[in-house]
Amino acid sequence: MILTVTLNTALDITYRIPSLRAGSSHRVSEVTERPGGKGVNVARVLAALGHEVTVTGFSGGTTGRVLRDLLTEVPHLTDALVPIAGTTRRTVAVADGRSGDTTQLNEPGPTVSHAEWSAFQEVYEDLLASASAVALCGSLPPGVPVGAYAGLIRTARAAGVPTLLDTSGAALRRGVAGRPDILKPNADELAELTGSHEPSRATQDARRRGAGTVVASLGARGLLAVTPDSRWSAAPPARLHGNPTGAGDSAVAGLLSALVQRQPWPTALSRAVALSAATVLSPVAGEFDRSAYEELLPGITVTRESNAA
Repeated sequence: MILTVTLNTALDITYRIPSLRAGSSHRVSEVTERPGGKGVNVARVLAALGHEVTVTGFSGGTTGRVLRDLLTEVPHLTDALVPIAGTTRRTVAVADGRSGDTTQLNEPGPTVSHAEWSAFQEVYEDLLASASAVALCGSLPPGVPVGAYAGLIRTARAAGVPTLLDTSGAALRRGVAGRPDILKPNADELAELTGSHEPSRATQDARRRGAGTVVASLGARGLLAVTPDSRWSAAPPARLHGNPTGAGDSAVAGLLSALVQRQPWPTALSRAVALSAATVLSPVAGEFDRSAYEELLPGITVTRESNAA
């Protein structure tokens, strides 16, 4: 079982409109609701690939109940969310039919009490006993300690479970000190962490800060991975246009899928890039187009560049 942790789950709402104009009223042509938050998105992709996956984190209020109801519809996915008194946040994506761009509005999330945080930690430790890998993803809701991810990584390591961390800001700076097996930042997060906008230098710097392997998302350029002994790049065959929401989460799912199957880095990176690209091409945010994934996978270019030491 693969475990994904989403401490700040969300109900993802996508509005489709013909054209977005600031300061104007718009008629929405289509509305979709999906269970969301980065780790939940990762879990949904893993489940679609046929992996058994468990989601944990927090859920509360009306939106939390809707989110959990939607999770019951996902085959291969087990809900182990911890109930809280607060209300799960919403994220709203406004998809502009004319430009193809998407505008994202993210609520901050509910405040988590000390007792709720303690209850989660107990659930997390129990779940690790049957986990083959764990992904710790997304922002921290108010009330959760800023060093939470570092502690959760250390707990997983004590249980012999490999970890992947995908977060940003202070949670990333503190979390990398926990020494995750894989760190998966995007280019902006990597620059914020290291102070360098040169990806090759920044990924190696991130490794020195504690990460075992760093896999950086570089947008249309694909992925750059620095492992303990190699540096790899992986890119799609062409620049793709569409909705990038959730593309990074799909890349995480691809990395985890290959990790638990003990696949080599070229396979892992090809899978991650193809899933990410297929998510951009999907009509619904945070989901991937399976036929596009299968068509893209053989065309991903993976290059071993040089020793990363």
